[in-house]
Amino acid sequence: MNARTLGLLLVGLTLAAPTYGEDEATSSLVIIDEIVVTAQKREQNVQDVGIAISAVTGEQMRQLGYTNAQQVTSMAPGVHTVQPNGEANYAIAMRGVASSDFTTNVESPVAVYLDEVYISQMSGTGFMLFDMERVEMLRGPQGTLYGRNATGGLAHFITVKPSQEVDGYGQLTVGRYDQIKFEGAAGGPISDVLSARVSLATHNNDGYIKNRLLDKRLNDANDWAGRIQLLFEPTDAFSVLLNVRQSEQDISTGFFEHVTAAEEGVLTPNLVNEVLGYIDNDGDVYEGDYDKDGFNKLETEGYSATVKWDFERFTLTSITDYSTVQRDYIEDSDASPMPVFNFFLTTDAEQFSQEVRLNGATDNMDWVAGVYYLDLSVDDSNGAETEPFIDPAGDTPATSGLDNPYETNTKSWSIFGQVERRLTDQLTGVFGARWIRDEKDHEYFVNVVDFIPGTIQRNGNPNILAQLAAYRGEREDDEFSIRLALNYNLSDDAMLYGSWNRGVKGGGYNSPVFPLNPPLAYDDATMSYDPEQLDAFEVGFKSRLLGGLMILNGAAYYYDYKDYQAFQIIGIDTITTNADAESYGAELELKATPTEGLDIILGFAYNDIEVDLGDGAPKTTSVQSPKWNVNGLVRYQWPVLGGTMAAQFDMLHRSKHYFSLTGLPTVEENGYVLTNASLMYASAADRWSVTAFVQNLGDEEHLVQTFDLSGPAVFGMVEQYYNRPRWWGLSLAMYF
Repeated sequence: MNARTLGLLLVGLTLAAPTYGEDEATSSLVIIDEIVVTAQKREQNVQDVGIAISAVTGEQMRQLGYTNAQQVTSMAPGVHTVQPNGEANYAIAMRGVASSDFTTNVESPVAVYLDEVYISQMSGTGFMLFDMERVEMLRGPQGTLYGRNATGGLAHFITVKPSQEVDGYGQLTVGRYDQIKFEGAAGGPISDVLSARVSLATHNNDGYIKNRLLDKRLNDANDWAGRIQLLFEPTDAFSVLLNVRQSEQDISTGFFEHVTAAEEGVLTPNLVNEVLGYIDNDGDVYEGDYDKDGFNKLETEGYSATVKWDFERFTLTSITDYSTVQRDYIEDSDASPMPVFNFFLTTDAEQFSQEVRLNGATDNMDWVAGVYYLDLSVDDSNGAETEPFIDPAGDTPATSGLDNPYETNTKSWSIFGQVERRLTDQLTGVFGARWIRDEKDHEYFVNVVDFIPGTIQRNGNPNILAQLAAYRGEREDDEFSIRLALNYNLSDDAMLYGSWNRGVKGGGYNSPVFPLNPPLAYDDATMSYDPEQLDAFEVGFKSRLLGGLMILNGAAYYYDYKDYQAFQIIGIDTITTNADAESYGAELELKATPTEGLDIILGFAYNDIEVDLGDGAPKTTSVQSPKWNVNGLVRYQWPVLGGTMAAQFDMLHRSKHYFSLTGLPTVEENGYVLTNASLMYASAADRWSVTAFVQNLGDEEHLVQTFDLSGPAVFGMVEQYYNRPRWWGLSLAMYF
């Protein structure tokens, strides 16, 4: 579909929209309808929880046209998606808490959960959103009830479960760059006590990056994911839910725009890169000359069992999960025709987790208590292919470089509980705590190798020319997470809350790519970093206004860190060290249906974070932490031909931010505004719908990630990764 065809379609549909007749009415997006969340491990109305939460139901996602995590996070104040390796790696940032570390054994400070299962690997969090019941985004530390590395907050993705009702849907999307995307699900009863649901999604497109040198396209899509669920309910009090899921990705990626930076920290785009003898100043950030096509091959699997058993005074819940992530990734890091620097990552991760908890309630108290166990084994590697040379054993050209295999094993136990007690008719007190014991061991090597065809290339290359370094370390950490809160109900439609949260993030290990230079050494002081501790103070309010036609929520907070885990790029290496940091900020979120058919969403977030690296270094700001985030959406729906037409426009603004703690111009994004638009027609009773959409309506070009390799001591350049260009398409969906 070209732009002219799409434009004619949009115009035609718009002209077909009639005005309201005297007796005509239409339904709204129901953005202010009650949303039930499980943020505190029990079902509650989102407006009754004293936590800053943005929640979106599956029906809202369908009507809004959301199909990936980036779209969902963009409509939550102070939340956005981080992509340190572009299409191949995802993390979520909240309130200035983010990580741009692409090392595969590192866990994000904002946790991601899928159906109450923790997703430890960032490379495993880029899953497609399909057949979702809802998404909950909890801002602020969530260590007491969720526990695992949630100092910044967490995002919980909940899928649609099997039921005794027959239902399902199918949706086909075609779009720019020969995009073809399908998702669908079907579920219903197998017997009176057994029901099932099957969900599937696929996505293909040709890619929006042109490799002029090899006449190929990069940053394409070749993904599929599937999920099978069985729900066994022999009685009203007992159920077993089995969940089997799998996904695969095989794409050409690793695109970077090459920008010459002859001096350290200074962009000089109109000069030839003297280190590489190359310049790319054509002005097109979606084209380049790459001697190697990068790729990301990713496979994930998961198997979980959730058992729920209702007793007279409490409910027992057990969640058992085993999941794996396998990944092979390589990129043309010098972003040039020269075969100088091709960085790679591999992942082979196995994760087993078990949670058992009890929930109960009395006339004036709700309580939860439980235990959690995580066993995570990571057999990974990183490294780089460098320039070809003549193999000493013959005349066959070979490639030399580094293959750095490492293994990280984590065992984590925790005991947790929370009590929520009604002190008066209006005042409720909350106390929660979690004790965590983390045991980790890490083994790491730096090997100079030949990359000889026919032998293992990455993670265990046997053609070792020299071993430059080796490190083995073990650590045991006890961590305590605490939550104290007060909730005060002003009325049935308004509440105030205040809280103190002690959040924690486990310690870990570095796995640098290149040999460390003095004064850095391969010892515990350099290779290991301590747990992070955060004291978070927050006050907020939640309210329903205008007779329930408006929701207005707000919060203000102050964060004080101890041993903040600061991610840095030193030269061409990644190192995490402990530092001090503090931040403060505020958020405001509004949802309104002021008149029939009109829906409005507005969000404002301010965050000011300061990181003190010590040793006389100037204070700096965290990565991916703009001071201002603004989001907005307007959707208007009206009756047409027995169905409804809906026009939608949304926007996102992020102010200036940085991709490294250096704060240099080479790692700076000045800020941007992204806009999207769509037009949807839904038949009577919502049996089918058709949607025309344009994403990045203004064709805005902004930086998603940069890596500073400037100056003659490195590669004399900066890698710049840009967002997707304007994208249009058409979706047809059917429901039964």
